[in-house]
Amino acid sequence: MREFDFDVEDIEYLRHPGQSLLARVFRPRGEGPFPCIVELHGGAWSQFDRTRGKSVHEALVRSGVVVVALDFRQGHQGAYPLSVADVNYGIRWVKANASVLKTHPGLVGLSGNSSGGHLAMLTAMRPRDPRYSAIPLQSEYRWDAGVRCVVMLWPVINPLGRYRYAKRLSAHESKPEWVDRIIHFHDGYWGSEDNMAEGNPMLALEKGEHVELPPAMWIQSQQDEVHNYVDKDAGSNLAEAERFTAAYAQAGGKIELLYFDAPMMFTTAHPTLPASVAALEKVVQFVHDHVCLEGEH
Repeated sequence: MREFDFDVEDIEYLRHPGQSLLARVFRPRGEGPFPCIVELHGGAWSQFDRTRGKSVHEALVRSGVVVVALDFRQGHQGAYPLSVADVNYGIRWVKANASVLKTHPGLVGLSGNSSGGHLAMLTAMRPRDPRYSAIPLQSEYRWDAGVRCVVMLWPVINPLGRYRYAKRLSAHESKPEWVDRIIHFHDGYWGSEDNMAEGNPMLALEKGEHVELPPAMWIQSQQDEVHNYVDKDAGSNLAEAERFTAAYAQAGGKIELLYFDAPMMFTTAHPTLPASVAALEKVVQFVHDHVCLEGEH
C-alpha cells in the first residue's frame, strides 16, 4: 500500500457558550478525494482529548485516509447525551466541508477506543436520533450523520454492565486500582443507571431496537479485564466482545472481532509492539475495504 506524506491542522468545528471544540485534521498530500475516518478518543467519557490515539491517526493518514479527531464535551462539562450530539454534528460538519477536508460526503467512517469506541458505535447505530442530531447545521447534510463503517478498539460497549462490574469489584478488599476511578467517571457522565441502560449499544441490540448496522471491527487485547469481562447480571457466559458481536451478527450486521496477545490499550500505550503494528494494519485494511469509491477496493 502506498505511503503518503501528510499535513496536520487544528480547526474549530463547533462552538458552545464559553467553549470551542477543535478537530485535529490529518490530510494526506495529494488530490483526493480520500476516505475519511472521524476519530473519537477514550477516557471514560471524562479525560483526554483529540491528541489521544496518535498511532491510529498516523497509521490511517499515511495509508491515504483523512482523519478528523474530535474534541467533544465530557463528564464535567455536561452529562450524556451531549458528547454524542457533538459527535453527530462533527460527522455532518465533515460531510458539509468534505471538499476542503479532501474527502467526500459518502466516504466517512467512525473509529474510537474505549469510551470513544462506545460513542462511535452508539452514534453509528442512531444517526437520526433527535437528541443526538439536535445541534443545527445549515447544509444539505444537516440531517445525514450516517457512516460507512465503525472501528472499535476495546470499547465500553455496555456502560451499565461495566459500572455494575466495577461496583462488584469495589466490594473486594483487594480491588483493582482502576475501580474507584471508573465508578466516579461513570457517575459523573451518566448520572444514573437508567441513562447507562438507554445509551447502550449492547442492550439496544438485545432489546431488538431498530438501529443502523454498518460494517464493524472490534480490536481487543487478551489481557484486558477493564473492557472485556463476563457481565454476570446479564445471565450470559460470554465476555462482552463475544456477546456483542453475536448480537450484532444476529441483528443482521457484519462485524469482525480480532484478539491480540498484548497489554491493555496496546496500540495507544505501546504503539511499537508487534501486536500493535499488526492491529493497526488490520484497521487500515478494514477502512480501505469499507470506505472507498466504487471500484477502488
